[in-house]
Amino acid sequence: MGEATSTGAGPRRSGGRAARVAMRAAPLADNVRPVRPGMSGGLYNPLSTAQVARIHQAALQALEEIGLSQAPPSGVEVMTAAGAIQGDDGRLRFPRALVEDMLAIAARDITLHARDPQHDLKLSGTRVHFGTAGAAVHLVDLETNSYRDSTVQDLYDAARLTQNLDNLHFFQRAMVCRDIPDNYELDLNTLYASCAGTTKHVGTSFTEVANVRGCLQLAHMIAGGENAWRARPFVSNSNCFVVPPMKFATESCLVMEACIRGGMPVLLLSAGQAGATAPAPIATAIVQAVAECLAGMVYVNAMMPGHPAIFGTWPFVSDLRTGAMSGGSAEQALLTAGCAQMHRFYGLPGGAAAGISDSKVPDMQAGWEQGITNVMAGLSGLNMVYEAAGMHASLLGFCFESLVLGDDILGQVMRCVRGIDVTEDSVSIEVMRDVCLNGPGHYLGSDQTLKLMQTEYIYPTVGNRMSPKEWAENDKPDLLETAIARKNAILAKADHQIDPQIDRAIRSTFRIHLA
Repeated sequence: MGEATSTGAGPRRSGGRAARVAMRAAPLADNVRPVRPGMSGGLYNPLSTAQVARIHQAALQALEEIGLSQAPPSGVEVMTAAGAIQGDDGRLRFPRALVEDMLAIAARDITLHARDPQHDLKLSGTRVHFGTAGAAVHLVDLETNSYRDSTVQDLYDAARLTQNLDNLHFFQRAMVCRDIPDNYELDLNTLYASCAGTTKHVGTSFTEVANVRGCLQLAHMIAGGENAWRARPFVSNSNCFVVPPMKFATESCLVMEACIRGGMPVLLLSAGQAGATAPAPIATAIVQAVAECLAGMVYVNAMMPGHPAIFGTWPFVSDLRTGAMSGGSAEQALLTAGCAQMHRFYGLPGGAAAGISDSKVPDMQAGWEQGITNVMAGLSGLNMVYEAAGMHASLLGFCFESLVLGDDILGQVMRCVRGIDVTEDSVSIEVMRDVCLNGPGHYLGSDQTLKLMQTEYIYPTVGNRMSPKEWAENDKPDLLETAIARKNAILAKADHQIDPQIDRAIRSTFRIHLA
């Protein structure tokens, strides 16, 4: 047949492939992009309603009967004043009524601010956000095919990459700056390098309570003063306030108290390892993580009612043959999705880990591990998916190219989270009628296809969809080489994100190691 006829309400668009290429090149408004931060998941539920209730009851029982040990004196004081009971064995136990009272005043529907408001994270319902995290001690260098100690420059570069990758919505410290031996300078420079690299929300940790004051001073300088910081705190504290099983981490609790007083949101992070520091059954590993985080919610809200805190159940998995961590396993995916259901049950902003690979490099194993765990986390409606890209060797190694590849993976994941749009327009058969009865018998040139090709469909940036013939004609491009090229292109143009005048003031006040 001849040229396609008009198949929609308006006139037919001409130009064929050139028109489609031009349309794809045009920037899209945020509200019509096929995927965007904060899309709602929640359609996948590994636990039944009865199972969620059973886990909740078991967690309450654990808090009442087992309790937690090793709270600092300041924590004991604030929690017992609220109604916790300290036994002769020194353990704090939590009556059910106390837990329920603290849940009633806990912050919900919170916003994690970014320095650039367009990157603010609204944590409510089943809104999903993906980002980095971890404390890798090595950089996976694909250009030399080796592992080496991670540095402050590496952390800065990871933040700069994250700034320019659309499907990574926040940056939490992903590596330890092993070139900085002093703990205070380590904490300070970790915060500086992260903020210098990105205006997205930043998460970081502090090794000692004494270090918090100087780091808050640095945050105030970047924000433009303490009042501006407190109005929009753009850094959260990732706080391992417990040492599983069922023990408070004394120093981390003191750090948490200092961060709360300083107006910094906190991530209450419980990271037991099933079969090692958490029970081997997946369900009971969730019970322990929930119990520990409920204790954290009591702690936070007894100290400062309604302070923004993320319910950070992060149980990990052991390979029970060896005892080694297995972050890319199917069991890990189930643990994370089950924790997301518990966050939804409590109506609290929640975070957990996904996207970790046990593979040492970004290969096929890494792809399936990162894809499966991230898509299950997204479909379960997890608010904050940490460690979603870049992490290898069960969190020991971080890879820039894997971060770039992960951006493609997460775009596909978010498209799954979005789901299928079923509206009167999308299920109308009028276009079908026109194409089949009046048109060419295909939809390639229809107005509907051209309209939806950018708003309904997402396309990989690094991934390759060429035919074998095209692939051969283009010198058989290699995926990892393409990722290396994209990494280098981003870093070549990525800006420093702290105003030069403020940067000079920071460098005159603190010892900054980043050149």
